[in-house]
Amino acid sequence: MTDRELTVSVALPRGVVEVAAVLGMPADPWAAVALAHGAGAGHTHPFLVGFAGALQAAGAAVLRFDFPYVAAGRRMPGPAAHAVATWAAVAARLRGEAPGVPLFAAGKSYGGRMASMAAAEGAIDPAGLVYLGYPLHPPGRPDRPRVEHLPAITGPQLFVEGTNDPFVDPHEQLEEAVASCRDATLVWVAGGGHSFEVAGRKRPPAQIGAELVPTVVDWMRQQPA
Repeated sequence: MTDRELTVSVALPRGVVEVAAVLGMPADPWAAVALAHGAGAGHTHPFLVGFAGALQAAGAAVLRFDFPYVAAGRRMPGPAAHAVATWAAVAARLRGEAPGVPLFAAGKSYGGRMASMAAAEGAIDPAGLVYLGYPLHPPGRPDRPRVEHLPAITGPQLFVEGTNDPFVDPHEQLEEAVASCRDATLVWVAGGGHSFEVAGRKRPPAQIGAELVPTVVDWMRQQPA
């Protein structure tokens, strides 16, 4: 396996922006995964690095990347349209780097939600979408759900969620959202918080990310090519 640093060109209204990315390419990948970060971290976050490394070890190519606001040195996400454009550019780049295999879109929290918006708008058409801690609503604000677009997604979706995640409390609200989708699976991680940390069980973020991969890979292999 090799990791290669590269940039992806994203066309935005103000011009083309280059975002940093890392491509991990096994010798003979059976799938390719575009992997987005959460709102408070870039593509080098240890959780993503651990998750990507375990995916590569399982035989999948992985392209983890930044959104334009990170490239600009800002901490707060930019317009959703910028994230959707980034997803479209990244998917196109990854298809060129790993042709002939199913492409999946995955993301931690914000990154996964932006993938879902890109899919709902038709900007990407992946073989499946993987949400690692989908942020159903801001903590403590179940009256502000982010679900309207989910039923418009035609492809299969996997929601991996911690049972102690304040972004999906109450659980019934997420379960209802998943049930509204055309093809969706919900997997609960017992005791997991928003980043899948478990109280009383100290693990480095890279290990936490890696430990989610068997569940994700099992689901990916069940999807039609």
